[in-house]
Amino acid sequence: MPRATNNPASRDRRRKVLKQAEGYRGSHHRLYKTAKQAVDHAGQYAYRDRRAKKREIRALWIARINAAARNYGLSYNRLVFGLHKAGMNVDRKMLADIAVKDDEAFAKLIEVAKSAIAGEPTPQDEEISEPDLDDSSEEDTSL
Repeated sequence: MPRATNNPASRDRRRKVLKQAEGYRGSHHRLYKTAKQAVDHAGQYAYRDRRAKKREIRALWIARINAAARNYGLSYNRLVFGLHKAGMNVDRKMLADIAVKDDEAFAKLIEVAKSAIAGEPTPQDEEISEPDLDDSSEEDTSL
């Protein structure tokens, strides 16, 4: 009985790897063994760099925010601390976008952060005031 090689499936697997290796230089796009190695390594680099990209983008946002904040006499660290203390939940992506595109809005954020660091009440604190709870306002319901 002849040996079964599962030829259609093997050919499809090899064709798939060579298709993924299109554009690679030299034998990496022609020969199955080197193409498979190159595709495997490329997959490892892609997996690693998808995560590294997130770190690099966050570092870029922080650098942009820091540069813009220093124009107003505040460091990145103090700006983020002041915004957090003021209760402003602006993520770094949006803060960097505002810093680059809208100077007026960024200046207002800087003022909010500076006033929060100085301990002044923010507009949010003034809007949300605690109700006065004194005993005279309660009605006596027991008869």
